[in-house]
Amino acid sequence: MIEATWSSTLLRQATRLLSRTSNGLALGDHVGVHLAILVEPYLGLILEGKKTVESRFGVQRCAPHGQVAPHDIILLKRVSGPVVGICRVRETWFFDLKRTTIDALRARFSRPLCAEDPAFWAERAHTTLATLMSIDLVMSIDPIDVAKRDRRGWVTLRPPATLFASGVA
Repeated sequence: MIEATWSSTLLRQATRLLSRTSNGLALGDHVGVHLAILVEPYLGLILEGKKTVESRFGVQRCAPHGQVAPHDIILLKRVSGPVVGICRVRETWFFDLKRTTIDALRARFSRPLCAEDPAFWAERAHTTLATLMSIDLVMSIDPIDVAKRDRRGWVTLRPPATLFASGVA
């Protein structure tokens, strides 16, 4: 029940915030809303506009894999800190790493991921799924404190309506 409280509060705050912005971010009924927890230097690189693709790698099918769509909104939260940014998903790619090699992803995405250090890819060599999202309309915001206490690095606050229409959900 605690999760519903903090997540619904955050969703209301995001809705109010987006109603006041004029940079193209919009929260229509079809748009999903997600919370991404980020470590440095990646959070800063996104806010600076240098990192234009966000990624999540895993061994189990869980959010955001198959649960994020173009035009969705991502709230950017610092690890053990507040939400400090917001952006829009421009394009998504979902990879089964049993069919696509991690080396193929590295060749295609290392620069927009700001992941040219071989250690980044070595740490993900054991994963079986990858979700990559091209992002745009990045905006820093006044910090929003969140009472999230679990260890999830990604939370879908509201799934995109397109998942329901396509039968993915």
